[in-house]
Amino acid sequence: MFTKNKRVSLLNYWTSRYLLTLFIGLAIISLISAVWIRHTALENRLEMMEFLADETVYRLTDVNEPGNGIPGFIGKRERFSMKDIDPILYLVDANGNILTSNRPMIPGSSKNIEALLDGTEGTKKIKVDDGHAGVQYVVKKKIEKDDVVLGWVFFLESKKNLTKVNQEYGQLALLIGTLAILGWGAIYFLSKRLARPIKQVAVAAKQVQESNYEIDLPENIKEEEVYELVSSFRDMATKLQLLEKTRTELLAGVTHELKTPVTSISGLLQAVQDGIVTGDDAKEFIQMALVETTKMKTMVGDLLAFNSFAVDAIPVNLVSTDVNSLIRDAVTHWEVMQEEDAVKVQVHLLDDSVKVQADVVRMQQILTNLLTNAKQAMQDGTIIVTLAQTTNNVVVRVQDTGCGIPETEQPLIFERFYRGENKKYTVRGLGLGLSLSKMMAQSIGGDLRLVESNSTGTSFEIKLLKNTTL
Repeated sequence: MFTKNKRVSLLNYWTSRYLLTLFIGLAIISLISAVWIRHTALENRLEMMEFLADETVYRLTDVNEPGNGIPGFIGKRERFSMKDIDPILYLVDANGNILTSNRPMIPGSSKNIEALLDGTEGTKKIKVDDGHAGVQYVVKKKIEKDDVVLGWVFFLESKKNLTKVNQEYGQLALLIGTLAILGWGAIYFLSKRLARPIKQVAVAAKQVQESNYEIDLPENIKEEEVYELVSSFRDMATKLQLLEKTRTELLAGVTHELKTPVTSISGLLQAVQDGIVTGDDAKEFIQMALVETTKMKTMVGDLLAFNSFAVDAIPVNLVSTDVNSLIRDAVTHWEVMQEEDAVKVQVHLLDDSVKVQADVVRMQQILTNLLTNAKQAMQDGTIIVTLAQTTNNVVVRVQDTGCGIPETEQPLIFERFYRGENKKYTVRGLGLGLSLSKMMAQSIGGDLRLVESNSTGTSFEIKLLKNTTL
């Protein structure tokens, strides 16, 4: 049993995924920022402790009476206090005895201080057991006068206090929260903007599915890809509408074109059968019925041939043949079939014998169609068939001196079932001749194209592939 997949809207789908990506990104940024803030706070506060130690040493060595100056300076330490930390200050003599401190003495402090008296200055990270085990940083500075070490200044503070940044964390949280809200708003707006035209295209697709081609799609779209989607769908709907119209016209046209000869045949034969005409008139009526039958057979044959070529149901028999003989025989065959000789054909062959790959039957059909169209375009005159060759091809040009094809109709002449205004009411047919001829030319590796057409005549070219096999 098949289960229907749950569908979500494009807006919800992309918004949820964009938000997930945004929150993951903000979480990573928050973590990195928090580590960086802690590290920066530690570095800045250690620098401040070093400054306090240097300032303390300077003040102590500048006092004229050390016995009185040291306590007085310690009492004024508030001027050096920092907002977030309160380091312990020890003044130690040269022997390691603690002279004074800004805090009550903690048992074991002397032992800890003695362990730090290694004769070097600077900042160290130590583990101090003062009842509250933990990592602490100590800043040591010498109290020195006249190159004599009088004692040491120690500033101690726990790592916990040095890296305490509650206010900064709050500011970071506020910033991240603000970015999350702004990001969500931007994502929702952009996703909605992207989803709107796509949803409109989906609604339009349902209209087209129901054969309603009057669709309403936005045109002022800035996104290139969305614009191409909407524009392509609009063009497709227009072409489908035109195709539907053409199909309707085709059905009416084919029905009319086939009904006309059938009606004529039926009327002519009915007149003979009822004895309305007799003798030579009856024979003439029967002959007219045969002519109409031939025309109808030709139209049905064109229709069947076109459908067969459209589905590749007709095999193509490619052979190597001399192009001069091929064209000369095709022209002669067409001339024999003409009942009047008001139109002549001039053929200009190649000087040398050139082999081409072609299907002889299909080439005769193509040339017959072109010559017939040329004849229908002029009352009398001459059709000129000229052969020329290039490196890989032989080009057959068929040129008439007719009235030409209107410029507006020229892009449509190879469309199936298209019939120009000049021929629609004067020549019976289905409008498949040129379309079928082009398909046959392409099926043998060549092509058929309109070269030019104006008031002095029309020229078509058939391109054939040379046989390069030795």
